[in-house]
Amino acid sequence: MNNILILIIIYAIIGSIVALFSKGPNTQESFFIGSRNIGGIVSALTYAATTYSAFMMVGLVGLSYATGVGALGFELTYLVGTLFFLSYYGPKIWKIAREKGIVSPSGLLEERYGKKTSKIVAIISLLALIPYTSVQLTGVGLILETNSNLDFTTSILIVGVIIALWAFVGGLRGVALTDSLQGAFMIIVSIFALIWVAYRFEYTSLPSMGNLMYVPNAIWTPSFFIGLTLPWFFFALTNPQVLQRLFIPKDLHALRKMIIYFGFFGLVYTVIVTYIGISLKILTFQGLFPIVQYRDNVTPTLLSLMPEWLSLLLALSIMAAAITTANSIVLTLSSMVSRDILKEKGIFYGRISIVVLTIFIGLFAVRKISYIVELSVLSSTILLCVLPLIFGIFHYKIGKDFTGAVTLIGGFLITILLTIFKLSLFGLPTPVTTLIVCFTIFFVIGKIESEYINKQKS
Repeated sequence: MNNILILIIIYAIIGSIVALFSKGPNTQESFFIGSRNIGGIVSALTYAATTYSAFMMVGLVGLSYATGVGALGFELTYLVGTLFFLSYYGPKIWKIAREKGIVSPSGLLEERYGKKTSKIVAIISLLALIPYTSVQLTGVGLILETNSNLDFTTSILIVGVIIALWAFVGGLRGVALTDSLQGAFMIIVSIFALIWVAYRFEYTSLPSMGNLMYVPNAIWTPSFFIGLTLPWFFFALTNPQVLQRLFIPKDLHALRKMIIYFGFFGLVYTVIVTYIGISLKILTFQGLFPIVQYRDNVTPTLLSLMPEWLSLLLALSIMAAAITTANSIVLTLSSMVSRDILKEKGIFYGRISIVVLTIFIGLFAVRKISYIVELSVLSSTILLCVLPLIFGIFHYKIGKDFTGAVTLIGGFLITILLTIFKLSLFGLPTPVTTLIVCFTIFFVIGKIESEYINKQKS
């Protein structure tokens, strides 16, 4: 048995013990959102670990390697948008969820629009997030396939079992605590990786990277930048796994600490990851790092060149990042299945759905359908249809259940059609078109429905 397998076994045992001993009462509020009693530091680390996944150390390293400094702007735009929305809407969402006893993200919309809307949101979230979650397994599979005796499918199976087990046993408390440990581990190991890469440079002969160090350029055109960035800019409001994290802090002080510490974590981790990717491109020009054509293989190639101890730790940190994101998403989706689709009072079907969802995610991951970054962006683009409804909670008093349903279905269909047939309306990126269509439907149908309701009342 090689060292990486021994390390994975130790990691799985420790995580399982933490999940087992951190579980709370068998109630929905305890299982899905930790009884709304999570402190600021743990909330920050679970938010960060849920957000920053295999997408970062595999997908973003590869994107930075292939496209240059534009990748840093792409990811920092996400961070700025997230911090803004967390700061402005976070306290409002936290207060509504606590006062109304909301557990699932769909419940936030049900309170404003109705049960039909909450069910459709749950179904669309399932369809959107299964591909995104499969990215986490794909990232780990690529790492283990390259750096161990495990084949890709076996790697997916191992990760899938860990994801389902920790969410099934520990619920949110188990996931939050394992997230916290893994989040700290991720940032520490990434610093060691950064130092190792930096020492490879021959500073006397740094090559010119041409257009890769400037934006816009032949790769990072305005259309390409907006197309990738826009779905991520609104990520904090549209993606249910992070929206639900706003329900868990024990008070507003803990929520503020969550936002501050997450911002610090996000900035440091983003700079480290993109610096590694750009540095590896420079090393390629210097002849000190191999030319990598398939960008998601950049990190696996890096691991094969590192000292064994660092390679093992970095591979484990990538596995940790993938698992923290995946079991958080699976737990959130299971809360939506339990609360909004099946209308369950307990957690039995929620737990069953954890297992079923993980199986579907694993089957999707085995196919390696697309690049990690693009698949992640597609999932967030689909979820943009939720944005008008979120804004409607706080800013617009038009529309109810019919408006919510039509907005969601219309936005979902336009995104899928544009993506499948590779269409571009008026040359606009798909996320821009999706937002225009969704907000247009929301305002038009919302006004018509509100007028109809007012007439019925009178």
